[in-house]
Amino acid sequence: MFSVSGCFSETYAEARAKFCAAAAEAGGALRSWLNPKAHGPNGERLFLDTARFGADDAQNMLVLIAGTHGVEGHCGSGAEIAWMRSGGPAKLPKDTGALLIHALNPYGFAWTRRVTEDNVDLNRNFVDHDKGYPKNDGYLEIANAVLPVEWNEASAAETERVFGAFAQKHGAFGLQSAISGGQYTHPDGIFFGGTAPSWSNRTVRAVAREELSRAKRVGIIDFHTGLGPFGHGELICAVSPGAKSFARAKAWYGDEMTSPEGGTSTSAVVVGVMTDAFPQELPDAEVTPVALEYGTYTVPEVLNAVRADNWLHHRGEPGSPLGRTLKADMKERFFPAGDKWREMVWTRADQTIGWALKGMTGG
Repeated sequence: MFSVSGCFSETYAEARAKFCAAAAEAGGALRSWLNPKAHGPNGERLFLDTARFGADDAQNMLVLIAGTHGVEGHCGSGAEIAWMRSGGPAKLPKDTGALLIHALNPYGFAWTRRVTEDNVDLNRNFVDHDKGYPKNDGYLEIANAVLPVEWNEASAAETERVFGAFAQKHGAFGLQSAISGGQYTHPDGIFFGGTAPSWSNRTVRAVAREELSRAKRVGIIDFHTGLGPFGHGELICAVSPGAKSFARAKAWYGDEMTSPEGGTSTSAVVVGVMTDAFPQELPDAEVTPVALEYGTYTVPEVLNAVRADNWLHHRGEPGSPLGRTLKADMKERFFPAGDKWREMVWTRADQTIGWALKGMTGG
């Protein structure tokens, strides 16, 4: 038996080494994509790595993605490694392969951040940048409270006052949507969608074209953390309920699947999500994407950690005592310590992968 907890890592460097070793041991074809724009906190080079299993012309392809939101890569990396160490590649059905994408946002993973080296939230970056950006008037109202000048008790009280007034007017979920729905006006803010396709955006598109162009059916599981009850993995389908891929996902996952647009998810409605790239790059394939979102702490605690990290990198000192405290809190909010949460992650991941394979192959 393999150790589930041992599949998870405390740093990006540890996770990358474990991933590459597990992939090699399981017979996967490894490829690495160097991020030329960023380095880790110790000056280390940063890579998006892929491991491919199965025949080159496999008609069905399972795709597991870790680290879309950097720090959340601790979770996805552990699940990918657990799948490889538990014999997942050897159990793939006939005419079915798998592509594991590790550290899609290696900068965020290495620096314990959700965002890329450009302060971009990848799940808001996959919009058409040649068209007008979605508006978020709510964020404009609260932007100064989101990123205060100082990080202290006085600024915390002022932020609480502004957020409280907004929530009274628009409801708690209205506040969550204003903060996390995505914004394109404040490059130094949170949930910023960027003004051009990021390196990770361009790279994952290239990966999709090069590794998946021969597949007829592609089932995607993108690992995330931070929303929902502790350790519960919510299956979120971010496509429109009228889309064919939504109906397929519903057939695969049943009532376990939730929909932001349908009002059944813990997530706000978001545009420009990363998984949108796959049907765009693979127009001849049936692409069925879901996000697997694991709960950690309460929404206010998680959002406060995101704000603190954003403040730290724009107005604070990451290496200071306060910086180290805020970094430790950020990591805990998205990757809780202890074996229990990690075991829950793998149990749900294993179950979800099984559903995806069954749905794709009709097994």
